[in-house]
Amino acid sequence: MDPLFQGTLVNAKRVIYTPSNFARTNLLHLQETGELQALVPHVSSRKDLLSYLFLVVLKGSGSLTYEGVSYDLSAGDCGFVDCRRAYSHQSSKDLWTLKWVHFYGPNMTGIYEKYVERGGRPVFRPDDPGLCVELLDQLYQIADSPDYIRDMHIFEKITSLLAFLMAESWHPEHNTHMGSKRQSIQQVKEYLDEHYKERITLDELAGRFFINKFYLTRIFKEQFGTSVNSYLAQVRVTHAKQLLRFSDMTVEEVGRQCGIDEPAYFARVFKKVEGTAPGEYRRMW
Repeated sequence: MDPLFQGTLVNAKRVIYTPSNFARTNLLHLQETGELQALVPHVSSRKDLLSYLFLVVLKGSGSLTYEGVSYDLSAGDCGFVDCRRAYSHQSSKDLWTLKWVHFYGPNMTGIYEKYVERGGRPVFRPDDPGLCVELLDQLYQIADSPDYIRDMHIFEKITSLLAFLMAESWHPEHNTHMGSKRQSIQQVKEYLDEHYKERITLDELAGRFFINKFYLTRIFKEQFGTSVNSYLAQVRVTHAKQLLRFSDMTVEEVGRQCGIDEPAYFARVFKKVEGTAPGEYRRMW
């Protein structure tokens, strides 16, 4: 731990954290978090660092360069980058104050790829930067505490931060035609939630909502993280599990109640989603 550092370039308050072997192997885990105030304009550059960096600017301004592109930052702006790639950040003459966290985890490559796939950018301006400031404050307090299960509490806060980032990454309104399209995709999801008992095809959905089916397939997955067919299967299996546990219906009747008339196909869909056959699920529960 280095609680307070006073140097010629910055004043910083930070916690350098060493997670347990369990946390390093299984959890999203903290490497470093803190707050700094630049004393003079300067550049910090790194690459090949096994870490992900999130920062939020509290005061002043500067820039972040990532993958050869430079982005301006001012108070209220955030940055989120994969530090295995070359990056640098630089305070301007309007000396900045920022909070930051370095973290990593066994699934972070896939999580960051999903962030980018959804439209997440290295620099963005959230509607309420106070939310991420509060999370970083909580992370600092936990890391600097004697809490004997702090690795789990750190995991909880980093997960909350990533949920915040995923919500911020979806920005269809940047396309002038996307606002109504996004609403249409939400309506598709609500239609599946309500009409899962019926026979539903991708062509029928596209026609019902006046959306090109290839566009529907792509945007639905971007917004909800799964394909239309996979989401429909999840909804049906969720209702099937309720009926298997809390009704006397046969497995075949359960399948029909959930929109799948063919028993063998219902069994395949159920096992693909749940990992076990419907009859075995009923016996287990």
